[in-house]
Amino acid sequence: MNKKLKVLLMTTTLAAGILSGCSAGGSKSSDEDAIKLGVNLELSGAVASYGQSLESGIDLAVAEINKDGGIDGKKVETVKVDNKSDLTEATNAALKLITQDKVTAIIGAATSGDTVAQVQIANDKKTVLLTPSGTAPNVTVNDDGSVNDYAFRTSFIDPFQGTVAANFATNDLKIKKAAIFADSASDYAKGLAASFKETFKENGGSIVSEEAYVAKDTDFSSTLTRIKAKKPDFIFIPGYYEEVGLIIKQAREMGITVPFMGADGWDSPKLVDLAGKDALNNTYITNHYSSQDPDEKIQKFVTAYKKENKDKNPDAFNALGYDSVYLLKDAIERADSTDSEKIKNALAETKDLALITGVVSIDKNHNPIKSATVLEYKDGQQVFKTKVNP
Repeated sequence: MNKKLKVLLMTTTLAAGILSGCSAGGSKSSDEDAIKLGVNLELSGAVASYGQSLESGIDLAVAEINKDGGIDGKKVETVKVDNKSDLTEATNAALKLITQDKVTAIIGAATSGDTVAQVQIANDKKTVLLTPSGTAPNVTVNDDGSVNDYAFRTSFIDPFQGTVAANFATNDLKIKKAAIFADSASDYAKGLAASFKETFKENGGSIVSEEAYVAKDTDFSSTLTRIKAKKPDFIFIPGYYEEVGLIIKQAREMGITVPFMGADGWDSPKLVDLAGKDALNNTYITNHYSSQDPDEKIQKFVTAYKKENKDKNPDAFNALGYDSVYLLKDAIERADSTDSEKIKNALAETKDLALITGVVSIDKNHNPIKSATVLEYKDGQQVFKTKVNP
């Protein structure tokens, strides 16, 4: 019995060696023929709604590209990892995707913090990291002004959203006195608050109250009482839907009827569940696109998405996930290579690429130059209000 076992083990080892040698010698498996894109998203945890929306947009784009013959004749394969809305998990996921799965590039994460957690690894391993929706400036540019060579984004940056919101409040809503209520622990919220404040004051407005909350807070009544006492005409809340929904619900219950405004962090179906559709009336957000935009390319995407997703209307995260795949496709095709450095250089040279969330050119800081959309909530639905060009 032992002798037979030894022979069996020797035979198995020899067979494995032969197979390994064949693989290394040039005949590639189907996996090796495919272009592997890593997907590092918040598929569970605190902001899972964002990651799940991005994922379905990515899936649609990959399916379309493969149906159309792939990229340079090669099929696209996604390797997905759930970072669980956690910084350490996001870092570990990036390392796994690059060193074990050997991906060509990584799409993700959804949030700025979970993206920044991967940047050093992407730079060290010389692998393109493309965040669909991480809007904090430090994703692509360090505090000393140096650019992260391998980090790019599909979304516009926080300062642009804050500026658009301030200009909309001043010019469209004729606001003179505003309050800011921001997440004190979020780079995303702090960046938006700073740019809103600067632009609103430049426009002649005054900030009558600045308050802060912390993620996971659930009772905002005492802070809202202080804000209400300052009698603002408008409240800017740059935060994520989990807290924003509760803030708006509690504010309306306290009799605060002024307009609220935020940014793309509000964009989740769960916001309506948390706040209530009536409470969301007279609120606005800056966002990356609107499914109601009459642009022919956008409406084609909306139709395709609804067909594959039980008639669900695609939100901005769906569109950003979709656009991220096509942004990489364009770069890989222009680079005529799956080499990361060549893809990185091609991405940096992107100019006037028509995507769903705008016509994109990448600037020197690896940020897209494109338009922003302002949406209004009416009876729980997002309604296209206006489009703002850069």
